[in-house]
Amino acid sequence: MGDQQFGISLEMIKYVAKEIQSIFDLGLEIAIVVGGGNIFRGVAATSHGMDRVSADHMGMLATVINSLALQNALEDKGIQTRIQTAISMHELAEPFIVRKAVRHLEKKRVVIFAAGTGNPYFTTDTAAVLRAQEIHAEILLKATKVNGIYDSDPVTNKNALFIKNITYMKVIEQQLKIMDMTAISLAMNNSLPLVVFNLKGEGNVKKIVCGEKIGTRICS
Repeated sequence: MGDQQFGISLEMIKYVAKEIQSIFDLGLEIAIVVGGGNIFRGVAATSHGMDRVSADHMGMLATVINSLALQNALEDKGIQTRIQTAISMHELAEPFIVRKAVRHLEKKRVVIFAAGTGNPYFTTDTAAVLRAQEIHAEILLKATKVNGIYDSDPVTNKNALFIKNITYMKVIEQQLKIMDMTAISLAMNNSLPLVVFNLKGEGNVKKIVCGEKIGTRICS
């Protein structure tokens, strides 16, 4: 979405592709889960009376649109990319098959997981943690528009305190809203380290991968 109120910013898509390229060039295996809130947010729609199941399915389809845009931007940079969706749409993308996804990664293709988990009532955060577990990812990076986790919303509270390191259990106990609790619990149960960081900080993705202390780290 970039600085727009709605839709896809081509400049932002190109920027994200450039950030991904910076770590692709290091020889890493990269998988991506894309949200759809810039087009349609299921939870927001339910507050206006829409059925949650229908709203969530619409949100999943929005993630496919974003995935196609990101795939195009990556392939413009010469990076082979495959989209796998949790909802079958063979003309656009492959169905999600974990062994096939791993094989793509081994061949140094970037894999984009679209359509969430394919089930309503589960967020993109949960889909990201689930897919990370399935492909045996070493770490999950959650890109946001703030620098990491704060003790309160930094957008509305200028005195919010930044948290550099925190445990899964503290996130759950303090009900910190940076990720939904299902995603945090799943990550905790499988000891998947998480880093929450600001995507708009140019070079942040590469800095994290190379060991710099960017954003907030969530672990045991």
